[in-house]
Amino acid sequence: MRRLLIIGCGDVARRAIPLLIDRYRVFALVRNPAYCAGLRALGVMPVMGDLDDRHSLARLGGIAEVVLHFAPPPNAGVSDMRTRHLLAALSGGVLPQRLLYISTSGVYGDCAGAWVSETHPTQAKSPRALRRVDAEQQIRAWAKGNRVRACILRVPGIYAHDRLPLDRLRAGTPAVVASQDSYSNHIHADDLAHIVIDALRYGKANRVYHTTDDDEMKMGDYFDAVADAHHLPRPPRLPRAEVQSLVSPMLWSFMNESRRLTNRRMKQELKVRLIYPTVEDALL
Repeated sequence: MRRLLIIGCGDVARRAIPLLIDRYRVFALVRNPAYCAGLRALGVMPVMGDLDDRHSLARLGGIAEVVLHFAPPPNAGVSDMRTRHLLAALSGGVLPQRLLYISTSGVYGDCAGAWVSETHPTQAKSPRALRRVDAEQQIRAWAKGNRVRACILRVPGIYAHDRLPLDRLRAGTPAVVASQDSYSNHIHADDLAHIVIDALRYGKANRVYHTTDDDEMKMGDYFDAVADAHHLPRPPRLPRAEVQSLVSPMLWSFMNESRRLTNRRMKQELKVRLIYPTVEDALL
């Protein structure tokens, strides 16, 4: 049985594990020993290590033929040293054959509501998105130089029944008036887990894929849909300048960027069939 290593065993990884466990012997990098028992219960072999400590990653060299890199970058700086440490560790033994990286659609920055394909240039502005661009560049260069079949999934806002902005709605956090609002993009966490499997099967070498549903929603419309489904008041709508003055800089960085991601490449090349093509399908 082929061996697969998960880096960053969070919610999406845990949704993917049941889809992987019959096909691979699954390992997972773990920093906190408290998570080991839960992973073993899922059939996963924990490997202790910390992406922020490159010396702790020595065991990763040659451990698996397939690597799923789900871990986020550090919280500071413009480069992703975690990815640098990981790639160095993987280079210390027999190289993996496949590497899949979950990135973010934030690498495009604000596109003023335009439709964006995978060939659109990255124009990240926030340090968070710049770190993602750096990680992507590292992976693509490393994979090309080492003949590793890597692909990158650029992921928008992930949601699920337990990943909805209910606290924000209950707090009455405002949304932007429709005429000034930004387009946002979404994918259900269960769909993303299945897309990971499809990408392992069909993803082309050094290829980027958008993992987004079929919706064409503005951000306020998404909040309205969630509020209606959970019988909560819709958020108040205010002009952009007022909303910016009332929310945190981090939240505003998400609200301020507007783009519509195409998903044609994902459907054609990865043969993806979405479980939840629209947010409404999931909220019903």
